[in-house]
Amino acid sequence: MATMGNMDDPNVNEVQLFAVTPTALQPLPVPDSARSFADLYEGLSLGVYSALRTFAHEKFLCLSEHIERTKKSMALLGWDYQLDERLLRQALHQVCSAYPGEEMRVRFDVLAAPATALGSDSRLLVAVIPFSPPSPLLYERGVAVGFAPDLAREQPLAKTAVFAQHRQRYELGQSDLYEYLLLDENGRLLEGATNNFDAVREGVIYTAGEDILEGITRKIILALLPEIGVPVRLQAITKQEIPTLDEAFLSGSSRAVLPVIAIAGQPIGTGQPGAIARRLLIAYNDFVARSIKTAVAL
Repeated sequence: MATMGNMDDPNVNEVQLFAVTPTALQPLPVPDSARSFADLYEGLSLGVYSALRTFAHEKFLCLSEHIERTKKSMALLGWDYQLDERLLRQALHQVCSAYPGEEMRVRFDVLAAPATALGSDSRLLVAVIPFSPPSPLLYERGVAVGFAPDLAREQPLAKTAVFAQHRQRYELGQSDLYEYLLLDENGRLLEGATNNFDAVREGVIYTAGEDILEGITRKIILALLPEIGVPVRLQAITKQEIPTLDEAFLSGSSRAVLPVIAIAGQPIGTGQPGAIARRLLIAYNDFVARSIKTAVAL
């Protein structure tokens, strides 16, 4: 794969977008005002994607699972596109190794049609933006969340870029709420707009077992729960059950395990992060430390 230029140049934009081809990484135009992934895909035929953070600059957690979920998403949409995993891994490693910042959020997309609007005939894109972990204060104090009653996934198991586009009206920083939860017609709390959601009642974790995106961090958490001796029920709680909860938390690749202390204005438990979320975060961080590896390390 060809090189993409001197990424050590201080003038290089920290928001970057590339088309992946069999012979080279093709830099694509990035608006000067771009600050997030949402700013990069104007005029493209959106498809499926995965987004995750780096660790130790160019290492990933569970990249194989992200790639497999992307393949599953394409299959659910009825596509016959064959993702070249080796090529994708090489592109991710090259982009991340050369990135000028310390850590980054990385997104790879398989488009529904080639990126001709940006001057490429490739359907496989890689984007990077700067990443800073959430403030330690958020883990110490917890966050408040609300509801997104008009937001829903057409195919919950498929991670589609169209859904990511629709949820922009609920992005961080647009209110005092940190996240918004999706509800079904029966008032069940399914997941967050950008994270999975879990609740704790009487020492048992409750998490929706269907009608949600199968988050990679959620998968890790479910595997860690037996190690820390916490039982789980794959059952979503309802709005009416919020007052009965002792704890709640969000889980996602960029936020790990983030305590929730209020839902739609209702305090959760004591209104402080709980012990199970703290224990789970420690177990998760231990898992990260022993599991991260580069994109090309199988």
